[in-house]
Amino acid sequence: MPQTINSAVHHELLIKKSRFIACVQPMPDRASAQKVVAELWEQHPGAAHVCWALLAGGQSAAVDDGEPSGTAGRPMLDVLRHQDLEGVLATVVRYFGGVKLGAGGLVRAYTDSVAQALLKAEKIAIIKQRQLICSAPYAMEGLLRREIELAGATLDNVQHADEVLFTFSLPDSAADDLVIRLNESGHGRIAWITPDDTTGTD
Repeated sequence: MPQTINSAVHHELLIKKSRFIACVQPMPDRASAQKVVAELWEQHPGAAHVCWALLAGGQSAAVDDGEPSGTAGRPMLDVLRHQDLEGVLATVVRYFGGVKLGAGGLVRAYTDSVAQALLKAEKIAIIKQRQLICSAPYAMEGLLRREIELAGATLDNVQHADEVLFTFSLPDSAADDLVIRLNESGHGRIAWITPDDTTGTD
């Protein structure tokens, strides 16, 4: 099951006088990640490299930022993937200490920086949510409210018109069971509405 982290975690390594300052933090998308990287350059104008790796919303990135190809961004991304993380950005700011580490040394340094930071992370499982919409007669409003609450669903909206329109969200894995239970207890008087997906058309 994919996980994310609830707050930023940091770790610093010193290897042959080079400083590797790592941070792993929650991140929604690539644009936000690029903004964070730009801010790191402002905070560390004397740094040699700001390397980063991103896994967020189906977007991934592995940026070596001038380090030999495949020695920084890719190893950092591999750590995130190995830990089944999603919605996270890993950054490592490197101050060069004057001693070259070689390709193997760089891979180890960037891998260890991110892995050590993640040892401090509190991970949270990402639970896929499903939104359901249904309408029911007024006489059944109390029943629906009770069933929705019992299922641990979040009531997003209730509209009162000719009938009562409910919009609610719950973990995807529990949605089908709730629909079956409501259909049985509502004796076929609950109507399910598919959310209009007019935004997804080209």
